[in-house]
Amino acid sequence: MTTASNNRQPLGGQHFQVAVIGGGIIGVAIARECARAGKRTLLVEQLDFGSGTTSRTSRMISSLRVLEQNDLGQAREMLRERDRLVRERSHLVCPAHFLMAVPQDSPRSSMTLRAGLWLYRKMVGGRIDAAGFELERKKLERALDAGRKWSLFEYEDAQCEFPERMVADWLTEAMHAGAVVRNHMQVLGVDIGNGRARGLLLRDWHSNREEKIEATWIVNATGPWADRFCQRSSIKLRTPMVSGVRGSHIVVSRFPGAPDTGVYSEGADGRPLHILPWNDQILVGATEVADNSDPSKTIPSLDEIEYLMQSLIRLFPKSRLSPHDVRHAFAGIQGHPYEAKTEPSKLSWRYEIHDHESAGVARMFSVVGGSLATAASAARDCAAKLGIRAGASKGATAVDGDTIQPLIDHWTSELATVGCIGEDSARAIVEWHGQRAEQIARMARSSVELRTPLCPHSQHIVAEAVNAYVHEGALTLADVLLRRVPVALGACWSEACSREAALRIGAVVGWTDEIAGANLEAFEMERTSFLRRPRTGMKLEAAAD
Repeated sequence: MTTASNNRQPLGGQHFQVAVIGGGIIGVAIARECARAGKRTLLVEQLDFGSGTTSRTSRMISSLRVLEQNDLGQAREMLRERDRLVRERSHLVCPAHFLMAVPQDSPRSSMTLRAGLWLYRKMVGGRIDAAGFELERKKLERALDAGRKWSLFEYEDAQCEFPERMVADWLTEAMHAGAVVRNHMQVLGVDIGNGRARGLLLRDWHSNREEKIEATWIVNATGPWADRFCQRSSIKLRTPMVSGVRGSHIVVSRFPGAPDTGVYSEGADGRPLHILPWNDQILVGATEVADNSDPSKTIPSLDEIEYLMQSLIRLFPKSRLSPHDVRHAFAGIQGHPYEAKTEPSKLSWRYEIHDHESAGVARMFSVVGGSLATAASAARDCAAKLGIRAGASKGATAVDGDTIQPLIDHWTSELATVGCIGEDSARAIVEWHGQRAEQIARMARSSVELRTPLCPHSQHIVAEAVNAYVHEGALTLADVLLRRVPVALGACWSEACSREAALRIGAVVGWTDEIAGANLEAFEMERTSFLRRPRTGMKLEAAAD
């Protein structure tokens, strides 16, 4: 079986027209854009693709906060890009019905909110299901704190429950277009000579080998690491490029009265707060705290976790929730374009492309800011800066949002037959893999072991994990179970599930007991450093069951 691990050829001495550093959603989008245009492209990520900020967000594609900042131009761009994603990635990005719940003693004026939402709906062009809204509104009214008066408003937005899968989709398209991709590879520095960037010095953590490559253009797409990367490479900056903002979230089990639709409200101190049904759980967040520390070491503070939990209980006092009900918490740092002395909640969501020629490093750019909604737009603009004309689209076929459910139903029926699998598994595969689901189904057809669920509680199967190793650049068990097939983010997952998944995957890919044990240990370490379980007011413990 040819996997990313045993097909990882040395890079030393090779020349690339474009080298992109950073495998988050924006870095992957840039690599995809350049490769589609026929440029020999290298994408390098120090950990795994999508393992940083991309996987530590609220998992929404929204421009409402931008509109509240009165940035109409940016709101329009985000809406255009959101609609493009809904059309082209309809298995991953779905229109979603949201309710805004604002207490009547809020400093935010109901009249202003009504006007803002009217403008937002005009920009969105969406249609609200009045009957559905009325049912959700009544349910929410019953669950909210009855001792306060509430104003409820409806609006339409979009949700991407698993941006990790978006990264995997775009990464696969970049590879199909000819991009060379390397995760678990650190850039030790930029080779600079005669006033221009000439290449990169790399360390492959998989082989523990150092290599040097040449590149015509270098793009620093490391997000919140952008300033640190330049400093490490002795690239002088007149001012910082990044204002870092830590966003922390908590995840709780569904509770009595939990909303079936996204709720946008206010926290205990009036800050914006989202309560989102997600992955059979409830996701609450995010805090916004200025943080320019090392993004790889960020964790949610106890104060943030307590604030989020207190805000949730204050909104839903009938829920009988307590701090013990926090399943886990996670945090990530979003890199916004630098603005001195600006509050985190007021920082711009625009992206900026910095040319380092003025600092004596020509042919190198840094891309800072942006979001899941504008990643493709940032990639197109970055490619234009490199003199690259946009390549022809080779991605998923555009699908109208109104027809996606019938299409998924059709795919599900076909895949169940092709793969000799149950309809629940077929639907789970379609919803995460879209048009590539057929490739997985044909693989599953070849053996009972490949059709086996990854754990007894999951509809996702071993063939998806094998596909991740063979076609999606996964090297480790964490690459698979946290990002390519992110079942380990689910409500059921425990250490027993991890052991079972490792055994079932290992039996197919040929792991020895020693290799399986090492993979399992490394996976649990990464999972528990990402998903933190708080113990009431004492300390953060790993999210192991």
